[in-house]
Amino acid sequence: MPAETTNTGAVGQEAVAALASLSPEPGVAKPDPILIADHVVRQFGGLRAVDVAHLEVQRGAITALIGPNGAGKSTFFNVISGFDTSDGGTWSYNKHVITNTSPNRLARKGLVRTFQLTKSLSRLKVIDNMRLGAAGQTGERILPAIFKFTWGSQEDRITQRAMELLERFNLAAKADDFAGSLSGGQRKLLEMARALMLSPDLIMLDEPMAGVNPALKQSLLDHIRDIREEGTTVMFVEHDMDMVRDVSDWVVVMAQGEIISEGTPTTVMRDQRVIDAYLGAHHESALTDSGQALTTSGEQEA
Repeated sequence: MPAETTNTGAVGQEAVAALASLSPEPGVAKPDPILIADHVVRQFGGLRAVDVAHLEVQRGAITALIGPNGAGKSTFFNVISGFDTSDGGTWSYNKHVITNTSPNRLARKGLVRTFQLTKSLSRLKVIDNMRLGAAGQTGERILPAIFKFTWGSQEDRITQRAMELLERFNLAAKADDFAGSLSGGQRKLLEMARALMLSPDLIMLDEPMAGVNPALKQSLLDHIRDIREEGTTVMFVEHDMDMVRDVSDWVVVMAQGEIISEGTPTTVMRDQRVIDAYLGAHHESALTDSGQALTTSGEQEA
């Protein structure tokens, strides 16, 4: 087994084993995909920000979605998770078509996401942010809300679950603080903990390390591994290549809206298509017949 998988637990090893025999090519079929996207397109005027021909996400794995700035990663996340609409294509989750399904319906189905810029409700307490993450609350309906006996015990169970998650994410001491008082890294932890209130099958994390201080990065990495080991599939967008190498089982690379490469972290980092996407196709100066070097714009240098 490759060195990059040595720190995984039983669930992680099963996912890695399922991916081990796959060809590292864009759109490769997975043994047990939880998410399948076909011909997904999102355009903004004349710009085709997303043009994904085919993508499958392996159940039980940690899949990283990487690419240079402007590659279409977050836009693809927004489309799949229902926060944006597509201009074409279909996608399915757990073998059910979810094309252009609203985020709240997806959350009830077990597909949740976090954001690069956290969406905590800053004027509510941390514990209230957590409670809001639970689905199917009887007290949210007008008539039952009048009678506490119809929802009191349910709220107690929700609060207990919320406190367990806050304890796990080292935020229990902040339960009665306003969410707006948390640091950027603590807000990332809160958003991840709140997403887990739904016990999702798939969690999509948009740049979980963005704006996080080094002291919290290792904690976030450990939480991501723990989430996977509990049976939740993880897909994340990230620019931190050290994190990608450290935590992911499979890496998908986007450039100019398209999937250009897939594979294990080691395989992808050596892929010439990926190197070209990050550094430019002419990162090594070509030589003309006369031996003069070409600049990246194609003009001859003196």
